[in-house]
Amino acid sequence: MTPSNLHFALAVLAGLVDVAANLASTKSNGFAHRGWGALSIVLVLAAFALLAEAVRGMELAIAYAVLGATGVFGTAICGRLLFGQKLKPIGWVGLSLVFGAVLVLHTA
Repeated sequence: MTPSNLHFALAVLAGLVDVAANLASTKSNGFAHRGWGALSIVLVLAAFALLAEAVRGMELAIAYAVLGATGVFGTAICGRLLFGQKLKPIGWVGLSLVFGAVLVLHTA
């Protein structure tokens, strides 16, 4: 794996950890369940630690966009699968565009 691909992978991994943080936050029920809330906070910190490593080899704007897009896309899919949350068809079109934009950013 080239250094460029490694840093991109770290940004994607940061996004996946962000998804886990969002899911833990949902399970915390507004932080009423402190364990899930604490896990959510720890996972957010881990996501930004991974982002910090990613920006050592790529532009911050690109790394943060990758984290954000991965987080939004992953949270939408996991929210649908795990919690039955639904998006309108236009929402899925928007998510597809975001996903495509991240792929284009990777080549920038």
